[in-house]
Amino acid sequence: MKILKKTLVIIFTFLIGGGSGYYLTDQGYIDDAAEYIGIKETVPGALPKETDMDLFWGVWNILKNQYVYEDALDTQSMVYGAIKGMVDAVDDPYTVFMDPEETNEFTNSLNGDLQGIGAELSVDNGQIIVVNPLKDSPAEKAGIKAGDVIYKINDEFASDLSFVEAVQNIRGEEGTPVNLTILRKGADNAIEMTVIRAKINIDSVDSKMLDDNIVHISINQFADDTARELKSAMAPLILNEPKGIILDLRSNGGGYLDKAVDVVSYFLDTDLPVVKTQEKNGMNSEILKTITSQKLLDVPMVVLVNDGSASASEIVAGALKDHKRAVIMGTTTFGKGSVQAVEYLEDGSSLRITIAKWLTPNGVDVNKVGLAPDIVVELYEDDFDNNFDRQLDEASKYLKNLK
Repeated sequence: MKILKKTLVIIFTFLIGGGSGYYLTDQGYIDDAAEYIGIKETVPGALPKETDMDLFWGVWNILKNQYVYEDALDTQSMVYGAIKGMVDAVDDPYTVFMDPEETNEFTNSLNGDLQGIGAELSVDNGQIIVVNPLKDSPAEKAGIKAGDVIYKINDEFASDLSFVEAVQNIRGEEGTPVNLTILRKGADNAIEMTVIRAKINIDSVDSKMLDDNIVHISINQFADDTARELKSAMAPLILNEPKGIILDLRSNGGGYLDKAVDVVSYFLDTDLPVVKTQEKNGMNSEILKTITSQKLLDVPMVVLVNDGSASASEIVAGALKDHKRAVIMGTTTFGKGSVQAVEYLEDGSSLRITIAKWLTPNGVDVNKVGLAPDIVVELYEDDFDNNFDRQLDEASKYLKNLK
């Protein structure tokens, strides 16, 4: 069987959508969705002992020969179920088998065809965790917050579902409702809410001028258009020489790895290390470096991060921190320091598998611990109630006070 392979660095999150359901965030696909790293034949490794496979086929034959509801025995579904069970046994939330339908939905999401509640989800110890609700999304408007645990979806317990099944149950067509029961840290009781699904539009880059000639640039994801959009935003900045730049990576789950390198390249000299990757047993280490591009090298910078900043966001923040190019402000990041590859199988199914870990230029491993900010600035409940962005305010004050 031939396999088409793409390398990515993403937080394992899903943007709950109707037509897609999957949202690449640290994401790390190579530059173009149609560009493949290569095609290879599968090579058997250490195969299970023959007796182990005898056990598998023994159970298979018992089902085929004795199970009373013969019509329920779908051979293809049984094969996919067996493969999913094998992959799930690895107990890595970032290593997942997707059948052809799930793979197609995943591919559609890369094209921006998104409908749903607009929340990035992850899985931790069997719990479905909200990484962050997207800005102005149905999830945000309903009051869903980062760190919320999805306890029930309609009338089903989320813990009884696989991650993909939970995603499929939450997403849906624009205008349809989904009932969620949320567990929130500090809340005495579960929170029940109805969220009306909608079409989700995600802009990669937003920029605006603040007081005292300070520029606020928000990168919401590292997608195909991110580098181009950032270039457009950067062009007038290079001419006007702002007093400071606030690069806002809060609640950015990641995106394409090469786009993260492009972003860092605007703020560092060419040919400087951005990220190091290490494959199994320390083999095939690689260092990705900044490329030639327009540069803003001397303008003071603050990078804003929080616990929803993951993977590609952590790569950008880590590189700017290690090269002492920017002050990192906010709260500790998510802590996604592994690299995945998506291997597309010839029947339309796919396997997303952890193949490497990544380190910052100084060799810092953020996996499961996150990247600590240089200056900690928390957000408080009153800030949300008063629509006050304390972190952005503190970043602006920091830059204004520089001589």
